Amino acid sequence: MRYLNQILFATLLIKPLLGWSIDLQPNDIVAPPPDKNYLMLSYYDTENSTYYKNGSAVPSKPYTNPVIDNPNAILRAARSYSIADLPAISYMQLPYGAISGAGSLANYPASTGIGDTTLATAIWPYANRNTGTYFGLAGYLIAPTGSYSNTHVFNMGENRYKSDIQLGFQKPIIENLDGMAAVDTMWFGGNGQCAAACGSVANASLTQKPLTTTQVGPIYKINPIFTVGASYFYVAGGATAINNVYQHNVVNTQRFLLSGLAYTDIGRFSLQYGRDMEVQNGFIQTRVLAIRYMKEF
Repeated sequence: MRYLNQILFATLLIKPLLGWSIDLQPNDIVAPPPDKNYLMLSYYDTENSTYYKNGSAVPSKPYTNPVIDNPNAILRAARSYSIADLPAISYMQLPYGAISGAGSLANYPASTGIGDTTLATAIWPYANRNTGTYFGLAGYLIAPTGSYSNTHVFNMGENRYKSDIQLGFQKPIIENLDGMAAVDTMWFGGNGQCAAACGSVANASLTQKPLTTTQVGPIYKINPIFTVGASYFYVAGGATAINNVYQHNVVNTQRFLLSGLAYTDIGRFSLQYGRDMEVQNGFIQTRVLAIRYMKEF
């Protein structure tokens, strides 16, 4: 039972509050014009349920009816510029939200507060606005600024640094239809204060292998206002160890994300919905809902 609890708690800790991968919206790979400021407000909500081990649902306690809810409000401020005549942009993102359990996880205390801060910079080595073809490179740093307690299983913060490198490519396929593809790898720092989340009375050391995500999909421009897109994700890697004991929980997940955008005179509105399609290890994500508003000034 202790081993099962360690799997449960470690999965709760490493399950993304804002997504393991760096999910892209339609046209995120399009280079922005220089010297612009952007402010984006988002509501991002996820729900996770059934726990899987090696591709099979685990029915025993505490997995009988697990539910994990994680709603967030997210503020992002960005500035575009040029580096040696190449388009670039940097942003800072800060979430505020809650993570809680229901069903068979209802007895674990919820966490509410600030999440971990994301700093990001992207640069486009190739950006051809005439042909609509773009190749971008982005780097991310997630700092452990979020609320964290080593006595709680659920935490808004992860008490560790994370970094990510992402490559993205977008080009037209036929009239009004673009194709996009991106791949990113995330690296994880250690958490030396993993007690409750690692099924331990005293602090334990949590480490994690890199995690790689590939996302591909079409983007269709209906008219000058409305754009829609669909993305398929394949996520692999990310196995964890507690005090150097391997947890046998390699991530191998397939999921989808549907997007709709409206470019209006007062700003860009977007709606995204998705879920996991197949999970080998961990809690299946049964809902991702994102509502965003971005203003250029």
